[in-house]
Amino acid sequence: MNGNPTDEKKRRLGGNILSLCSIEMFERLAYFGIRTVVPIYIMQADDPGGLHLTANHKAKIYAWWFFFQSILPVVTGGYADRYGYKRVLTFAIALNITGYVLMAFARDYTAFFTAIMVLAVGTAFFKPCLKGSLAQNLSKQNSSLGWGVFYWIANVGALIAPIVSTLILGDPHTPEAWRNLFLASAGFTSINLLLLLTFKDTPTGADKTQNPMVVFRKTLTNLFEPRLLSFLMIMSCFYVMMFQVWDLQPNFISDWIDSRGLAEGLSFLPDALYLRITETTDSGARVPQQLLLSLNPALVVLCVIPVSWIAARVRSLSALLIGMTLAVTGVLVAGLTRQAGVLLLGITVFSLGEMLTGPKKNEYLGLIAPPGKKGLYLGYVSMVAGIGGILGSRLAGHVYGRYGEKATLALRYLAEHTLFGRDKNWNGAVGSLEESLGVSRTEAVRKLQEVEGIDAGEAARLLWETYHPQYYVWVPFAATGLIAIIAFAAYGRLARKWCDMDA
Repeated sequence: MNGNPTDEKKRRLGGNILSLCSIEMFERLAYFGIRTVVPIYIMQADDPGGLHLTANHKAKIYAWWFFFQSILPVVTGGYADRYGYKRVLTFAIALNITGYVLMAFARDYTAFFTAIMVLAVGTAFFKPCLKGSLAQNLSKQNSSLGWGVFYWIANVGALIAPIVSTLILGDPHTPEAWRNLFLASAGFTSINLLLLLTFKDTPTGADKTQNPMVVFRKTLTNLFEPRLLSFLMIMSCFYVMMFQVWDLQPNFISDWIDSRGLAEGLSFLPDALYLRITETTDSGARVPQQLLLSLNPALVVLCVIPVSWIAARVRSLSALLIGMTLAVTGVLVAGLTRQAGVLLLGITVFSLGEMLTGPKKNEYLGLIAPPGKKGLYLGYVSMVAGIGGILGSRLAGHVYGRYGEKATLALRYLAEHTLFGRDKNWNGAVGSLEESLGVSRTEAVRKLQEVEGIDAGEAARLLWETYHPQYYVWVPFAATGLIAIIAFAAYGRLARKWCDMDA
């Protein structure tokens, strides 16, 4: 028996949805083109073209980045509903382009911080507009498929991004190469101004007569609905851990992961290509961290559609709980090892969890949002990322700056375990290591190799076995994820009693 043609039509994804997905893809290509490598640019001690800032500097940049990019949409989502999606999208894209151009020419903390804030504000307007418009174009019949396709196409951009950034940066990463990368992101973002011409603005269903202060007041009023606020706070706790896979893991991989075996396995490639996709280090060729992490978007591209199809048959809150559990497991597997193969296994498990939590949290809030408040509720999703990202960034700055960074631990080892450091009168404060020893972070590992008469690989292994950075760095994040899982299990049970929240 054939299905109802009307129902079949409701399941289809129209041209507006495809336009929105394409805009998201180019935004993700530009964004992840820099997001997967900018942790290296900001603080990696051994990157020749980077800023060589501290973990504390990076924590401040990322905390404010999350604040403007992810907390601001709690308000901007309401303005997107009020003033129209297409108009606000144009404004947001222009801000993003400006941010990338400013980053290209920023060579100190203040200038780079300013550039990041411009980009963050642009993204704060971009996300709720795009997601609110998408939610407005979807129905209950095609919602799960629509969000799955959206997530899939976005990750096509995220998958291409690290490959593009690797080819642009080359080896070594010179200041000019970094500048070219930021300008390339500005160029990719500019394409979205053309794609907007293919997009027919969608009625938001909101009251267009409200003044800005009324919109702001209603935004805050809706936010404090107790059950909604509980959901957002639990997910915020989970996202304390979630974002560090992209924000902290790049530095952790560059410092600790031994990928020489994987690099050797790629030696069959033509020399010109091999040299472009590997990095030369003191211990031999290795695979750049951004290519290792690109397994995450690759898996999403390959698997999110079938995973979304399966998840459509599962209660949203149950799928979210399963996804959170997988993500925490993946973080632990990837974080507690120095072996590239085990790292990739952890990323695989984490990615399966992400494929459930990412689309499902959007779908859940999109379904329970009252008419005319899709942009507002999807703006609340950004608050989850914002609170989790701010807290996670501050925690990462503390634990990595003191217990995880290889350069800092090399300075500690020199001060605590060598004749070189014995008479330097170090006071025990990490911040005074460079001054006490007369050795900079950028030279710390080489100085350790010189003093101990060991190579780079042996120095990394010595520091790993002495200070166990993996436990200090990743166990606290996994613990926050576990707390969120327990709280969410309780929320899911209570939600069964709330007919308007039990999705």
